[in-house]
Amino acid sequence: MKHIIIPADVPREKRDTFASNYSKATGDSGRLMLFAGDQKTEHLNKDFYGEGIAPDDANPEHMFKIAEAANIGVFATQMGLIARYGNQYNKVPYLVKINSKTNIVPVDENPPVSQSWFDVDDVVSFKNSSGLNILGIGYTIYLGSEYEHIMLYEAAQSIFKAHQHGMIAVLWIYPKGKYIEDEHNQHLIAGAAGVAATLGADFVKLKVPYTDGKFDASLLNEVTSAAGNTGVLCEGGAKVEERPFLQQLYDQIHSGNTRGNGTGRNIHQRPFNEAVKMANAIYDVTVNGKTADEAWQAYLS
Repeated sequence: MKHIIIPADVPREKRDTFASNYSKATGDSGRLMLFAGDQKTEHLNKDFYGEGIAPDDANPEHMFKIAEAANIGVFATQMGLIARYGNQYNKVPYLVKINSKTNIVPVDENPPVSQSWFDVDDVVSFKNSSGLNILGIGYTIYLGSEYEHIMLYEAAQSIFKAHQHGMIAVLWIYPKGKYIEDEHNQHLIAGAAGVAATLGADFVKLKVPYTDGKFDASLLNEVTSAAGNTGVLCEGGAKVEERPFLQQLYDQIHSGNTRGNGTGRNIHQRPFNEAVKMANAIYDVTVNGKTADEAWQAYLS
């Protein structure tokens, strides 16, 4: 229980439910390994078919197979996709992404906006009727968009309602739009982290801050400080080599004080067996407190 932060907007009668969901999602570590599978809408088929992507990934069931076989905190994807495969993969810990948009229209052509597809009450109804292991909800905000007020309102309402039902709430906050010059600026990302805290999120998934285009874990300290007791998750980004990815993840947690990661492409773009091993390695670093080298050796075994 020492790692569980129960927000004050969780009703007394739902505190045990929230604590159970939080504990399951974080493996009692206070850190979240989020397997991101929301890109079927966000990035269309670009992330699932083509050069360097395993043929397995062309079918969305690939992600569910990985989520079932691997160690993960939650598998985050849209409710409709969960409905299509949930009965076959009913042991997977799910996080329902309640808003999404495609990337067809460039952000410099039109201010990005992503409105809710479902209300939290719909998620609760789905959870109760299906019996699936749904631990929480997720929502994306494009900070800096001319429509940010819509997303901020919906996110605030969704987080409050999720907590009222004892579920955890995770935000994706990506500053985007014509007023954003550098999406990887540490001060901007820290600002986004602070917004997540004001909205009451349990965790927030953010871009990694860079200096001169290079990763520096120390830049994350401003971000994690701004987030307060909202846990910061760094996005996994495009597929890279396994060992450097694990080292960067370890540095993010132990030098930058992040509390987890949100990784999609670096898992599901690999063939099934490699994807499961990669997810397990990420979980080892994130939740089990392993070093990057220990996780890498387990990956190779």
